[in-house]
Amino acid sequence: MCGISGFFDPRASFLSKEADYKYILQKMNHTITHRGPDGNGIFLSNTCGLTHSRLSIIDLETGSQPMTKEYQGAKCHIVYNGEIYNYKELKKELSDRGHKFSTTSDTEVILTGFLEYGASFVNKLNGIFSFAIYDEIHETCYLFRDFFGVKPLFYTVHNGTLLFGSELKAIFTFPGIRAILDKNGINEIFGLGPARSVGNGIFLGMKEVKPGCYLTINKYGVKETVYFRLESKPHEDNYEKTLEKTSYLIENAIKKQLVSDVPVCTFLSGGVDSSLVSSVAARELKKHGEKLHTFSFDFTNNHDYFKANAFQPSEDRPYVDKMVEYLDSKHHYLECDSKTQADLLLSSVIAHDLPCMADIDSSLLYFCGEVAKTHKVVLTGECADEVFGGYPWFHKPEFLESDTFPWTPSLTPRQSLLKKEVLDTLQMEDYVQNAYYHSISEIDILPTDNHTESNRRQIAYLNIRYFMQTLLNRMDRTSMNSGLEARVPFADKELVSYVFNVPWEMKAKDGVVKNLLRQSSEHLLPQEILYRKKSPYPKTYNPSYEKLLIERLVAVLDGNSPLLSILDEKNVRTFLHNPKDYGAPWYGQLMAGPQMIAYLLQIDFWLKKYRISVHL
Repeated sequence: MCGISGFFDPRASFLSKEADYKYILQKMNHTITHRGPDGNGIFLSNTCGLTHSRLSIIDLETGSQPMTKEYQGAKCHIVYNGEIYNYKELKKELSDRGHKFSTTSDTEVILTGFLEYGASFVNKLNGIFSFAIYDEIHETCYLFRDFFGVKPLFYTVHNGTLLFGSELKAIFTFPGIRAILDKNGINEIFGLGPARSVGNGIFLGMKEVKPGCYLTINKYGVKETVYFRLESKPHEDNYEKTLEKTSYLIENAIKKQLVSDVPVCTFLSGGVDSSLVSSVAARELKKHGEKLHTFSFDFTNNHDYFKANAFQPSEDRPYVDKMVEYLDSKHHYLECDSKTQADLLLSSVIAHDLPCMADIDSSLLYFCGEVAKTHKVVLTGECADEVFGGYPWFHKPEFLESDTFPWTPSLTPRQSLLKKEVLDTLQMEDYVQNAYYHSISEIDILPTDNHTESNRRQIAYLNIRYFMQTLLNRMDRTSMNSGLEARVPFADKELVSYVFNVPWEMKAKDGVVKNLLRQSSEHLLPQEILYRKKSPYPKTYNPSYEKLLIERLVAVLDGNSPLLSILDEKNVRTFLHNPKDYGAPWYGQLMAGPQMIAYLLQIDFWLKKYRISVHL
């Protein structure tokens, strides 16, 4: 994993001011060094500048970037962030076609494949990636992003110059780029946040390459090509065949993602998803005489305050203990205290360059920093709920019929905190509804889908396109902030494409949520883990945390906060002094009252730190 950034302008003459533009490249690289602290490099030509910060995972000695390769008169340059899990098979295919390789890196495989097949080579890749390729002969730049957006890639066009980066902060170092927030950006933050519309970079003019897409940029302009999309197809396998194929796809995805020249570990919550990943990983490592390292997360003294609710029915620790014994893993119990996760709310904003999932994000930022002290690669159970239908909105009628994003069934908690005149300007409900309708219009409904099944298909698509993207963003920024590569086997292209079309009566056979996942993995887990009721990522229930947040937001409101131009101060203060409902989230399953306070603290800091001009 790495960080990439750069610029391209076919009309430019960057070498006429070589020292200046090399300095800009160095500044861009410096902003994302945390993504790759093991090395860096830059490339500059008359029309293109590329920069790369490297986290060494594969080919530790010769995989440096930017990388250049020439073939039959064509000369191309690449900067790349990600992992290609089938690179060895692709390398053999290319070698059989006469290509020679000077490294053992997957970077060279991508570049060689591009020289052989052109941009369509991206369809052969299995992995997580974002990369830029500069075709020197044809003065064309390409930006590629993986199938489900595991790896980020932002861009903008400024006075005819394309600017891009793994994180927005790299783009903001380019001279003349300003942080501007118009009413669409405010609607994204307060109406959809912490999610955002696909491809939306929040700031005016900022975009992100959409998952499953690549951009072609040359003197003719910018062209977007969709190379992958989820397709609705009839499911033709019976249940036994579906179980067999699902089991193979899951195990194959996990095994593929163990490829690494450095030690691999896993996150282990004691839930079925992370336990399954850990079980397969542990078995594979034992074949080589190695013991898996596992990590679990909790909050200091959380047991004293925890209260079960519909979204979080049980604590993780007892189930973690059972899995550690079952796996015979080398386990590490990590805890975060209230002050740390409150303090890291602001660091989380810098990691994202945006407000994010409040303390759900800041605590993971802390935990990833601890894991990164001993490991560079971690496998997680992220994305299983989106793929296999683990959330309440897949099966509860009130969600299925909500006709909006099911993880935000009501905008009232957000709207009640905004000034009336701001709400009148924003037209937030229309903005959110249009985003919802645009999103569900992207997926085809089969003629044989009844009303309920068509709703479930739409919700499944929204989960993968929107909700999963938010969690993937969180995982990438919190892990890469400390130079830790997080891999997500449940976001495997073949697995997601297959399970997407499995009918609900198979996914939740006998009324058991995620039963397809459970039954296809019975040979890998103890029954009490396999059929444990879902309990999501842990959050603190310590009242001292909420008290600390309230004190900090009151201090913000008492000062000269830019929030005061947007928020209804009286309503916010009333909200702060009323009891918070921990079991009634305003986003997803975890973001309830305390997280709303934390989110407002993040927005305040963001507006100040990035010197954002708000244009309503």
